[in-house]
Amino acid sequence: MSAQSVICLAPTGDLCGEAATWSADEDRVYWVDINRFLLHRLDLGTSAVTSHLFDEPVVALSLTDVDGTLLVTLASKLVFLRVDTDERTDLGVALPGAPDVRFNDGRTDPRGTFWVGSMANNVGPNGENRDVWEGMGKLFRFRMGAELEEMESGIGISNTLCWAPDGRTFYFGDTLKNEIRAYPYDPATGDIGPGAPHFAGFERGLPDGSTIDRDGFIWNCRFGGGCIVRIAPDGSVDRVIDMPVKNITTCTFGGPDLSTLFVTTASLAKAETDRLAGSLFAVRTDTAGLPENRFRTGG
Repeated sequence: MSAQSVICLAPTGDLCGEAATWSADEDRVYWVDINRFLLHRLDLGTSAVTSHLFDEPVVALSLTDVDGTLLVTLASKLVFLRVDTDERTDLGVALPGAPDVRFNDGRTDPRGTFWVGSMANNVGPNGENRDVWEGMGKLFRFRMGAELEEMESGIGISNTLCWAPDGRTFYFGDTLKNEIRAYPYDPATGDIGPGAPHFAGFERGLPDGSTIDRDGFIWNCRFGGGCIVRIAPDGSVDRVIDMPVKNITTCTFGGPDLSTLFVTTASLAKAETDRLAGSLFAVRTDTAGLPENRFRTGG
């Protein structure tokens, strides 16, 4: 893809933009800035950006089966947000070990269950960046009305949560290990089996957030690598999309035909020439993604 395929939609200057989420019903893109405790939304019809401020880092998002309500993952807990009224409802789900650890990347699976990882807390009380300690992260699963379930431990930085189009493989990454793993996923129960390396050691940056297209190719954002890599179902590199900034964080497919890739970026540790670091970008592609999964609020 050429550089002309990449468009800056919103130069918001996010310190650490993350959690790109497409809402087809609203014609909106949602995303967050972890270090500024912000949740953004871009209305594509008007190009207006609106932001919600929280009292701790905002790290992950999911649509729900209630129109206009998002599941919002904060550093230490889960809340519902009624977007147009800013009404917030605490779900009573607290991360064990916080504030030494915090939640990170999270997505809803095809069954409507929310999966979210954690990591050592690298964000101070005023949004300042801190060092990351290895091995403190975990992978959790959350069903409405149930306890937070621990699925895996010993993770550095939890990133990349997506499911194959046939619903039989779950992909999950550890940024510090430069690895994305594949797990057998049971679409009937939502359980996973042991994970195995799927994509590891790629030399351009480290794996951050990912999405998957209708053909089962993973689009992985590379923090520090200035690119997105499209990974084939067999784990090989299909193509590399160069981006105009260094730190690429998450992406999701959207637009009327699900063929536009919306991409978040970070201005933390940016290159001096990265004047658009922290912006939201759009990349027009020759494929299409899958609709966003919705969290089941009824359990």
